[in-house]
Amino acid sequence: MRITYRPAIPQDAAACVTLRGMTRENAVSEAELAAAGITAETWAAGIAEGLYPGVVALDGAKLAGYCFGHRDTGEIVVLALLPEYERQGVGKTVLDMAASFLKALGHTRLFLGCATNPAVRSYGFYRHLGWRSTGALNDAGDEVLEYRY
Repeated sequence: MRITYRPAIPQDAAACVTLRGMTRENAVSEAELAAAGITAETWAAGIAEGLYPGVVALDGAKLAGYCFGHRDTGEIVVLALLPEYERQGVGKTVLDMAASFLKALGHTRLFLGCATNPAVRSYGFYRHLGWRSTGALNDAGDEVLEYRY
């Protein structure tokens, strides 16, 4: 396996929406995303406008994972990987790259919503990388974690 990384482009959006439903934990189907107003078209537009700076990880031509942030808020809005790419540094790399984009935009504090259950993999993943609890929950009931530069 040789993973390459690059900034996301609008043409990546459809594959990102599909991959989101294929993750091991917290999978969200294309229909569920569409019900929330997230489609390949809306995601592509957000990428094109620079609203969602992000990074894709590719194994050849295959999308292995991605991470996107929100330009205006500094939120990491999504990190998703295919299960076969877990525990290989791919998630950490796309997160670090997306965070770097947000830092370059002037954000000194990044945040994200994370599961409150320690049995869920993301719970330990983010904390291991230095993200800290704010003590708050978001509207989805996820714990808000932050990373400060």
